[in-house]
Amino acid sequence: MTEGNLIRYTCKASEEQETILNFTQFNLDPRLMQGINVAGYETATPIQEAAIPAALRGRDIIGTAQTGTGKTAAFVLPILNKLLDGPKGMPRALIVTPTRELAEQINQVVRALSAGTGLRSATIYGGVGADRQIKALRQGVEILVACPGRLLDLIQQRHAKMNRIEILVLDEADRMFDMGFLPDVKRVIKAVPEQRQTMLFSATFPAEVEQLAGQSLIEPQKIAMGISKPAVTVSHALYPVPQHLKTGLLLRLLKQTDSDSVLVFVRTKHRADKVAKQIAHAGHRVTSLHGNRTQGQREHALHGFKTGHFHIMVATDIAARGLDIDSITHVINYDMPDTADAYIHRIGRTGRAHRTGDAFTLVTDEDKDMIRILERIMGQPLEKKTLPDFDYSPPAPPRSGHQRREGTRPPRPAPTPTRFSKNRLAPRRR
Repeated sequence: MTEGNLIRYTCKASEEQETILNFTQFNLDPRLMQGINVAGYETATPIQEAAIPAALRGRDIIGTAQTGTGKTAAFVLPILNKLLDGPKGMPRALIVTPTRELAEQINQVVRALSAGTGLRSATIYGGVGADRQIKALRQGVEILVACPGRLLDLIQQRHAKMNRIEILVLDEADRMFDMGFLPDVKRVIKAVPEQRQTMLFSATFPAEVEQLAGQSLIEPQKIAMGISKPAVTVSHALYPVPQHLKTGLLLRLLKQTDSDSVLVFVRTKHRADKVAKQIAHAGHRVTSLHGNRTQGQREHALHGFKTGHFHIMVATDIAARGLDIDSITHVINYDMPDTADAYIHRIGRTGRAHRTGDAFTLVTDEDKDMIRILERIMGQPLEKKTLPDFDYSPPAPPRSGHQRREGTRPPRPAPTPTRFSKNRLAPRRR
């Protein structure tokens, strides 16, 4: 299983990766067992089994892991184990992440696992007032979970001091690149001490992220979790449909779907609101999640969806990562995503925690290239379905200028398969 500095677990579509260790075998500080027990952790997942021992030894780590694999605990527990001893009341660990939702989710894991230790954490992100975040920094915290933009603002204003950071985690690095945060991330790295432990997690490694890893980590141990295939607990089905009949087909699918927790993915913020209103008009309890919603609206939507007040959430890809709700039974792609990675992350919202889930995708003629790529990745054709009682024959109505902008996407180059090379991440020295 070991190949130089590379530990690679391959999770085939036809089998589950066995786990070996329980958490008593990691030789963690006994003070952490309270939080581990309260969180219900018993047997380690493969990413935890591989990453925790290396992180406890102080190694830099490059990790690739499918969403829902327990990655957060894989870096949080070593952080807590190190911070139990040493100075308190100052930031000593920094976790950088692309979205507010993921920051809050990580912080929930930090707080659960640090129960009874006296270690404190705080989230730092934009979209809300900074006063509460500044107050937390003044009162003293050991762990910061931050989005790069607001963090840089508070560093510049001298509210956030980075001079004692011992551990830096860059989570969802490829997502930060996609969102244009890579220059900010590089500025954050310059703000922390060179003598530190660094862990970088990324689902894919475009050239920019690979370069960042080479510049930021020293002789990292690389751990790959066989992320090139979707979770085996998810069933997939394609529903071919003309673009103008998508909403009607979606409503028919929702009507016949026996589920109280459905996540619908769309391409744009405007479409998220539009589709949510159409679903609500059909009598469903629905909410939406996208980048134009305020932090309060996002929290209300997430809480309502988690508790079952809303049975359906319509979201853009902002929810494809970091949305940790085990009860989601169905993911419906109203719009096919632009990359195979995005598809895998979207449908990874269901079939979690050993449950089964269903992924439905509404497809048009322009999605043929992406379908071929997904079928190559999964090694089998994706089932195509039609609804016998749905009328596919109505012609498209004349479109206004606004509908043209919001309807069919402009022609795009054929997508290329996701690459997960064994040798693309050769360690480089600073």
